[in-house]
Parts: sequence; structure tokens; C-alpha cells
Amino acid sequence: MHFAVTKHYLPRPSLYSFKIIQKNMIVQVVVFLVVYSLVMVASAGNFNEDFDITWGDGRAKILENGQLLTLSLDRTSGSGFQSKQQYLFGKIDMQLKLVPGNSAGTVTAYYLSSLGSGHDEIDFEFLGNLSGDPYILHTNLFTTGKGNREQQFYLWFDPTKDFHTYSILWNPQTIIFSVDGTPIREFKNLESKGIPFPKSQPMRIFSSLWNADDWATRGGLVKTDWSQAPFTASYRNFNAQTSKSSSAGNSWFTQSLDAAGQARIQWVQKNYMIYNYCTDTKRFPQGLPPECSL
Repeated sequence: MHFAVTKHYLPRPSLYSFKIIQKNMIVQVVVFLVVYSLVMVASAGNFNEDFDITWGDGRAKILENGQLLTLSLDRTSGSGFQSKQQYLFGKIDMQLKLVPGNSAGTVTAYYLSSLGSGHDEIDFEFLGNLSGDPYILHTNLFTTGKGNREQQFYLWFDPTKDFHTYSILWNPQTIIFSVDGTPIREFKNLESKGIPFPKSQPMRIFSSLWNADDWATRGGLVKTDWSQAPFTASYRNFNAQTSKSSSAGNSWFTQSLDAAGQARIQWVQKNYMIYNYCTDTKRFPQGLPPECSL
């Protein structure tokens, strides 16, 4: 995207005026940095306080005074963690840096889920690939135990080079999946049309790094190269806006996609979507799921 730049030529200020402007700018920058640091402290979670390591026999580690969490996978085992709290609606943000290099066969899963055979679930799964080939971002959604709502995307950046923010907005009207603030998928509440929507089962946050080389990369044709182990994924800057932490009147609770958000989803789906269950007529010969036509 290219932007035209318009230059505005202003009279050159006197040295006295310049010093006044410079002093005011310094004050403004200092105030901004103080406010920004306070906001960051308030919004960044602490992994020691917010999560429990649930499996992996030492392969999951909480570091840097609770500001960083790493999961690792070797031939013996993967690892995982879950939130201490359950959430009924919320906006969940997590920054991840995925397994670099040859990550074929590995899956990094980050999702919300309740328990039981009739569970609800909102999934991000990152499917590893050979070095130089792109990760696949696999999304899915379960309502009362029924899934089969997969959409898959390539990303428009290398998710192994730096941390990126993966977000789930879940309120009574909609579920929105976002990457670095860009919405990539929406599942609206269409209960009035007879389509179940998650709204009554509290969910925990789960994440794991595990071996899935029977299906994860090219349908299982490419196996995990254990000479590259241990594989490591990193997490930071968890933030949860929930009904427990803020009033239901806050923006996330009533948020939906505006016209600009709809346009951004269309851009992502046009350029980066590689699979959509709503167009897979071979998979659903008796007819596509009803939400696909609404």
C-alpha cells in the first residue's frame, strides 16, 4: 500500500521559539512514556499468577519473573499449560513466537475450551512446515461438541522471527479471530436460525506443543526431524479483558466488525485463506453447514 505524502513548508521559527517547542516536546514525550509504561504494566499478565503448567516434565518453563513462558518438544514428550481461571466471554490476547527452522510435524495449539463431550472450543493451531515453507494457521470452532468448522490461512509474515499477537474476541454476539489486530475470521451468533453458539459454558485457555506428524504437515507425508529437537515456542504479553475484570458495558462485550473490519477480513480471506469448510462440497455432499449460507 502506498500513501501520497504532502509536504507543508512553514516559516522557520526563531531560536527562542524553537527552544520552547523543543522543551514542550520533551515534556510531552516523558509524559507519554510514563503513561505508556503504566498501561503496559496494567495490561500485561503474569504467567506465574495466571497459568498452571500441566504437563511436559520440565519442558515448559516460566521465565523472566513471569513475563515469558516457553514450551518445548522432544522425541519423548511435548508440553502444555492452562489458565487458572475460566472465562465466560472475553477478549484474549497472547503474543507467540513459533518454532523456527524445520518445524514439520509439530503443532502449537492455543485455544479456549470447556470440558466434556458437549464442550465448546475456539481454536488457533499452528502447523509446522519444512524450513522456508510457510506455517499454516488452522482455526476451528466447536459448539456443544460439534466441530468441523475449519478455516486455514497462510500468514503475511514469518511467525518465527518475532512475537505476534493472536486474539480471540468472544461476546454474546460474535467470535472474532484476529492476528496483530487484523480480523481473519468471524463466527456470528445465529441461534435465531437454529445454529448453536457458545454462550453458557465457561472456558479455560489451553496451549500445547506436540508431535502430530501423522497429519500436521502435508497430510502426514512429512515427518518430524528429531535431529532438530528440542523444538521451542515462546509466549509473552498475555492479556484478558473479561466480565470478571471489567464491566459488561466495556467495548469488547458489545464489539462487532464494522465496515472496515469486514473489508479487512475479506482481504485476508482473498489473499491468504487456503481452506474453508464452507466451500468444501466434496466433504459435505449432503449440503454445506447452514451457517455457510447466512
